[in-house]
Amino acid sequence: MNVAGTTAAQERLQQIERARQAVLEEGCALTEVLVQAWYERAWIERSWRRCLQSGQRPQDRVGFDLVPQQHARRVEEANHALASAARPVLEQLGRAIASTRYFAVLTNQHGVVVDAHGPIDLGDPRAQVIARIGADLSERAVGTTAISAALSELQPVWLHRGEHFFHDTSCYSCAGAPLFGPDGQCVGMLDLTGIDAAERPELKHLVAQSARSIENALALSRPHKLVLRLNWPGRLLGDDDDGIVCLDRDGWVTGSNGAARQLLAGLAQAAQGAVHCSELFAQPWEPLYDIARAGEPTPVEVPLWSGLRLACLAQAAGAARGGGGARLPLRDVEIALIRKAVNDARGNVMEAARTLGISRATVYRKLSQKPPERA
Repeated sequence: MNVAGTTAAQERLQQIERARQAVLEEGCALTEVLVQAWYERAWIERSWRRCLQSGQRPQDRVGFDLVPQQHARRVEEANHALASAARPVLEQLGRAIASTRYFAVLTNQHGVVVDAHGPIDLGDPRAQVIARIGADLSERAVGTTAISAALSELQPVWLHRGEHFFHDTSCYSCAGAPLFGPDGQCVGMLDLTGIDAAERPELKHLVAQSARSIENALALSRPHKLVLRLNWPGRLLGDDDDGIVCLDRDGWVTGSNGAARQLLAGLAQAAQGAVHCSELFAQPWEPLYDIARAGEPTPVEVPLWSGLRLACLAQAAGAARGGGGARLPLRDVEIALIRKAVNDARGNVMEAARTLGISRATVYRKLSQKPPERA
């Protein structure tokens, strides 16, 4: 790290120490003594104050206890689907962070560890105690952490060194993101932790992106006959940013991911009862099954009752990526979407490119590609 970087890191730690002294020792609010940069991090102060109100003190020793064995077995059984959906993502994360001295921890909705992966130095007791299956890393047990903060705030967070409540946890730096199940309820969180490691706030983006991948796998693990991949018109379909809606043979929603719940306001009713796709789309729903059975990865536009429209790719069960079957033919989807944009623009390639947000040269290049050989 260069001199400027070292100075910035030192100033960051000094700022954290001033914050700790203001809240934990003097009883002041952060806004009374600190710079504006802390305004958006008021969730740290809320967590610190909850710890104080529960009788905890920063100098108390942290036990990093395991939940009782019988409870641990129940946790393992209850979170089997979560751990299975997360395993491929944790393996990918392990490669992404291999040289950073960070590793991944997966917990349930109560902050109990259900899996861990990555370059974990088990010779370091500070790593061993938090990477054990069944370790209780809730706020009640270990104070302010990215784990407790993500589960309390239900949003991605970054936490560095002394931003943790206890002195015993001030060696950790961590990014965390909550995980939401197919019904929209929080089912756990994903954490990336480093020990005496350089601050890497960009890991907040990585952990949030990885959480989306796990949520998509959870949605696709629900029994279904049809998967709808959704996005706004002009956006290419086929990656983890898509909204995903799983339907049974009769058009009832069996699961969805967070992106779909943002795109389709009607899915907010899922927590209150079953939702039928006829409540989501202002068109007959049966043709979507016919499109999927035809096996052509051609996106169509579907109208919503709000008057908005979405691009939709209908896939039969097992065809969606992460669903245990064939991978989504992304190249075919791109070409089909580009061709549709050109047709909608009546052959005007420049207008189609502008609609898709790509260059005219890219349109020509994609359309000139030969389709891959199919077995």
